[in-house]
Amino acid sequence: MKIRKTKSTVAFEVMGYAYILLWALLCVLPFIIIISGSFTNDRLITREGYSLFPRGFTLHAYRTVFELPDKILRAYGVTLFVTITGTLTGLFLISMAGFALQRKDLKYRNQIAFYFYFTTLFSGGLIPWYIMVANVLRLKNSIFVLILPMLMNPFLIFLMRNFLRTIPESIVESARIDGAGDFRIFLSLILPIAKPALATVGLFLALAYWNEWFLSSIYIEDEKLFSLQYFLYKILAKADFLRSGAARNVTVVLDLPRESVKLATAVVATGPVILFYPFVQKYFVQGLVIGAVKG
Repeated sequence: MKIRKTKSTVAFEVMGYAYILLWALLCVLPFIIIISGSFTNDRLITREGYSLFPRGFTLHAYRTVFELPDKILRAYGVTLFVTITGTLTGLFLISMAGFALQRKDLKYRNQIAFYFYFTTLFSGGLIPWYIMVANVLRLKNSIFVLILPMLMNPFLIFLMRNFLRTIPESIVESARIDGAGDFRIFLSLILPIAKPALATVGLFLALAYWNEWFLSSIYIEDEKLFSLQYFLYKILAKADFLRSGAARNVTVVLDLPRESVKLATAVVATGPVILFYPFVQKYFVQGLVIGAVKG
């Protein structure tokens, strides 16, 4: 039986869709401006500001960013390896920690949870952390220094734990009656059910690894191990230096773009993330909402 909508209902839906469309356009607008500005002549940006469409179309900013293609491709490779390895390893460890913390038969469960929670309030500081990583663990100038410090995140552990609490205990009990051990239950039952939570946590981890630059700045000296974000930061710093008064003694006239280079680096850095997000969006919203409501 088809239900007829009243005029007030239709008007409300039209207003709702119009409101959502407006906010969607406002969210997309900054990306359009960034892409447009990256192809705009740098002098026009400085003189007239940004626009929705490129003015004085040029690829000068991208030529500056890709001036050394072998190095930027190597930085891409480092960031891809760190992101994929760190995300998969972190997902496995965080999901195991969340599964253990939501188990009522885990001894000292509350004390262990408080230990994780305590680290969100207090930290040892940058100097002790640096000494631990560089001198004790001897991870300085190693690819693993970009992976290990970010593997376990207390917020993501609690998010995973809260989601796993929504799984009926009867499922675990029936598997245990059939003779399955804890690890078999975790791999065969918990992980397939927890896809929304895994997508949510995985997206947080992937974004954190992809945008990482601070660890590279303090622990990495070998240029071959620079992450993409730190390598792009070095390009911007170099361009700013050459355009500033510190380079007045340079006799060669330099025509390096400044504003457009910043926008081009933003496009290079965020492009893969924008392409990746739609594939996990449906799981991301569900996992985040359930993990927050059921906590």
